[in-house]
Amino acid sequence: MTAERGQQMGETHGGAPPFPRDEGRSSPRPPGRPVRILLADDQPLLRTGFRMVLGTEDDLDIVAEAGDGQEAVDLSRRLLPDVVLMDIRMPRMDGVAATRAIVDARLPVRVLILTTFDLDEYVVGALRAGASGFLAKDVPADDLVTAIRTVAAGEAVVAPRILKRLLDRFATALPDPAATPPKALGTLTEREREVLVQVARGLSNAEIAAALSVSETTIKTHVGHVLTKLRLRDRVQAVVLAYESGLVRPRA
Repeated sequence: MTAERGQQMGETHGGAPPFPRDEGRSSPRPPGRPVRILLADDQPLLRTGFRMVLGTEDDLDIVAEAGDGQEAVDLSRRLLPDVVLMDIRMPRMDGVAATRAIVDARLPVRVLILTTFDLDEYVVGALRAGASGFLAKDVPADDLVTAIRTVAAGEAVVAPRILKRLLDRFATALPDPAATPPKALGTLTEREREVLVQVARGLSNAEIAAALSVSETTIKTHVGHVLTKLRLRDRVQAVVLAYESGLVRPRA
């Protein structure tokens, strides 16, 4: 995984927040404790493969496996893993619905969605449901391990430029004509709004800093203010909000 990707890894409308909030979630796990992982996939062979890859890492601990979305929700409530590695298409309850149930329950659990390229249409729905990001199922082992650690640390694992390509692909539905832009957008300063636009266009903090001729630390501070004011969990949700509210328009 490149340094830039590692850095970048890093809700109903009409008055309600456009995305699920992090209220009620626990603080990061105690230092030294392994990341506790729940594998949720209806294919036993894939779960075995993930277990083999992740089992070699001293700081990762697979605490349980689920064969469907409902079981993933039940185990999340009972075991409170740090990260759920969640498939999308599963019996009884799909990964998007399971993610929404976990987030709505305000569990101190983060969800990392696994998808295939032909399921990209589900990604935005998963992010709206409260997932902390997504990966392709053919992700290299090192990237998977890094992504899990990143999510466990409270960050997102969807690089903004990847999300931007997804939103461009499904631009016909964005922005939602029935959506009311969150009033909190009006609380942003001119510079914070400018930074939000650049984030939504897929630029990293370093790239935004160079474009605006300021330090990367300054941009990081602005991004933090944007997330706080808009009550968003991470920059991934900021990108979705910028598109849904019409602040940024997909390319033709």
